[in-house]
Amino acid sequence: MRRFPFLSSLLLLALALLLSLAIGSVFIPLKEIFAALQGNGTALTENILWKIRLPRTVLIALTGMALGGSGAAYQGLFRNPLADPYLIGIAAGAGLGAVVSMTVQWSYSFWGLMAIPFSAFIGALFTVTFVYFLARVGQTAPVTNLILAGVAVSSFATSLMSFIMLRSDGELRRAMSWLMGGAIQLSWTSVLAMLPYLVIGLGTLTLHGHALNLLQFGDEQAQQLGLNVQRTKRVILVTSSLATAAAVSFAGIIGFVGLVVPHIMRLWFGGDYRRLIPLSILGGATTLLVSDVIARVALAPQELPVGIVTALAGAPFFLWILRRTKTQGLW
Repeated sequence: MRRFPFLSSLLLLALALLLSLAIGSVFIPLKEIFAALQGNGTALTENILWKIRLPRTVLIALTGMALGGSGAAYQGLFRNPLADPYLIGIAAGAGLGAVVSMTVQWSYSFWGLMAIPFSAFIGALFTVTFVYFLARVGQTAPVTNLILAGVAVSSFATSLMSFIMLRSDGELRRAMSWLMGGAIQLSWTSVLAMLPYLVIGLGTLTLHGHALNLLQFGDEQAQQLGLNVQRTKRVILVTSSLATAAAVSFAGIIGFVGLVVPHIMRLWFGGDYRRLIPLSILGGATTLLVSDVIARVALAPQELPVGIVTALAGAPFFLWILRRTKTQGLW
């Protein structure tokens, strides 16, 4: 597996995709899945597959890709294996935007259905912009300042979100589901709306693998090697935040994927970001697809929010990473 990282990652992703399409309240055998994809299946199977399972599977895979790739980029940017895509307030900003939008009675139309994810997206981007503005010192934004500003803004946004939820009468359950990663938008519209941001964000991060390698030597050394450090940091911060905000907007807040997956890929395949970012993108999709399948069957017929599954699996791994960094250093 370690000799052929991309091939093994693609095979695992293909297996996870098939499991996601097959398993649910109605089990669909692989033979019927392939027949339905070719247009030769039964009407019931084709309806389930094309209208429910396939858009959900694609959206989950894209969300995992965004979290995995962004997590690897954040860990490289902050030079810390404990960094994740929510470090500078994206989750809190997106949650606040979504909860505010839930207090409005939207009509059942395209714009009404898109109001919550769009509000979450705007909230996430506004939070990142505000954090960067607070952290700036002249033309630079030191990493420590970014983290501290992110913690402060996240705390404020979370408190405001909690206040709105307590004052709301009918949207508390819906908001809690969204915050636990249970807001999967089952439509091709959501997939098409998310796709451009992910292509731009993850494509740019993949092209910056060499730049992230240089940043591991420190800002001064990277500058001496010919890298425009501040410009590179801004590009990585903006594009990774863009991808994460798009994923959070349509799938809710799903923790630990962006923390755990890049760390596993680094342990298995090394820390070269030219490989680590694309491998984390593939691994993020596989991990979240498997987590989603577990969420469907763990308490069937009731369905768990996928964020609960990733948290239950990711929290012990986070503690192991923390213990490892104490004994062996950050890397």
